[in-house]
Amino acid sequence: MSQQRVTETPALPAGIETRHVDNGHGLTMHLLEAGHRGDPLILLLHGFPELAYSWRKVLVRLAQAGFYVIAPDQRGFGHTTGWDGDYDGDLASYTQLSLVRDAMGLVAALGYRTVDAVVGHDMGSTVAGYCALARPDVFRSVAFMSAPFAGPPAFAFDTAEQQGDNAKPHGTDISATLAALDPPRKHYQHYFRSRQAAADMLAAPQGVHAFLRAYFHTKSADWPGNAPAPLQALTASELATLPGYYVMQQDKTMPETVGPEMPTPEQIAACQWLPDAELAVYAETFCRTGFQGALQWYRAFAEPAFQRELYIVSGRTVDMPSCFIAGKKDWGIYQFPGRFERMRDTTCTRMLGCHLIPGAGHWVQQEQPEAVTAHLLTFFEEARRLRTA
Repeated sequence: MSQQRVTETPALPAGIETRHVDNGHGLTMHLLEAGHRGDPLILLLHGFPELAYSWRKVLVRLAQAGFYVIAPDQRGFGHTTGWDGDYDGDLASYTQLSLVRDAMGLVAALGYRTVDAVVGHDMGSTVAGYCALARPDVFRSVAFMSAPFAGPPAFAFDTAEQQGDNAKPHGTDISATLAALDPPRKHYQHYFRSRQAAADMLAAPQGVHAFLRAYFHTKSADWPGNAPAPLQALTASELATLPGYYVMQQDKTMPETVGPEMPTPEQIAACQWLPDAELAVYAETFCRTGFQGALQWYRAFAEPAFQRELYIVSGRTVDMPSCFIAGKKDWGIYQFPGRFERMRDTTCTRMLGCHLIPGAGHWVQQEQPEAVTAHLLTFFEEARRLRTA
C-alpha cells in the first residue's frame, strides 16, 4: 500500500489553544479555543471528514471581534474520547439529540448558560439545527453552512379517518431506482452506512493521505466538475446528474470514486487553502481513529427508530436569527431537491441572509475564511441587535 506521508505537523495559528473537557455525557471532548472566557460564546461544529482543526482559519478572527470561540472534535472524531467506534456498538449514542446533549454538556462544563451562536458545517449544520429546535433558550442564534437545514420529520397529519396504507406516512427510498440505472448507482450516504465503508477508506489503495487529498479536491472550487444547479425532483435520473462523490457507481468504493480526480503535484503545491502539511493533520488523525465513529452519524440519522425520536420537535420552526453560508461551487446546497428553499422560506422564520461565496466549494470556511468570517460577524451583530431591540 502506498502512503504519502507528511511528518511535519503545522502549528496552530497564534491565539488558538487546545484543551480537553469532560462534557458530562460520556465524552472527554478535545476542543480548540480562542478569545477570553466570559466573552459571548460561539460554538463551531464540524462535519465529515473534518475535525475541530477545520475551523483553524476563523477561530482567531472571531475571537478578535470580542467572542470566546470553541470548536470541539465531535463524537466519533479526532482527539475526543469516550465514544464507541464499533459498527455493532452503541449506535444510539450518535442520534441527533445525543449530539445536542454533547454540545450542551460542553457548554455547561465551560460555565455558560447561553450560546450567542451555534455554527454548523456539513453534518454539523444538522446538529446546529437540532440545538436550535430543542433548546432555543440556550442557543440564541444559528448559522448553517454548506448543508441546508430543512427541519424535523413530520407526523402524518389528519389521518384519523383514513384506512390502511393511506394512514401511513410515506418516505422516499431511491436506492432501488438508483441501482436500476445503467450503470447501476448508489447514494454516497447509503455507502457510508454500509459495513465496509470505513475499512475501504482506511485501507485505500492510494493511502489515506492521497485519498483525502482527492476527496477534499473534488468537493472544492478547485475541481472543474463542480457547477451546481438545483435538481428538479428527487428521482434517480435527476440524482444521477450529481458528481460521482454524491451518487457513486454501485461497484465502486469512495477511494475508487475520487481517485481518478487526484490533483497533479503542481496543483497540490499551488493549493493554499489546504497545503499538504495541513492535510496531514486529517490523514494522521483518521489513520489513528479509523473512520467508523464518524460514519456512525450517517447510520444513526437514517435509522427509523431514531428518526421517530425527532418527532418530539415535529412542527417546530427555527425562530431565532439564522443565516446560511456556502461556497458557490458546492453541490451540497442542492443535493436534496427543495431542502434549501424549505430552510429559507419555511423552517427558519428569521432568516437574515443566504450567502453563496465565490471561489469556494464545500469546504467554505477553509477555502474562503475571510469571506466566511465577514458574513458571520455581520450576522452576529444583526442577531444581537434583534435580540435587544
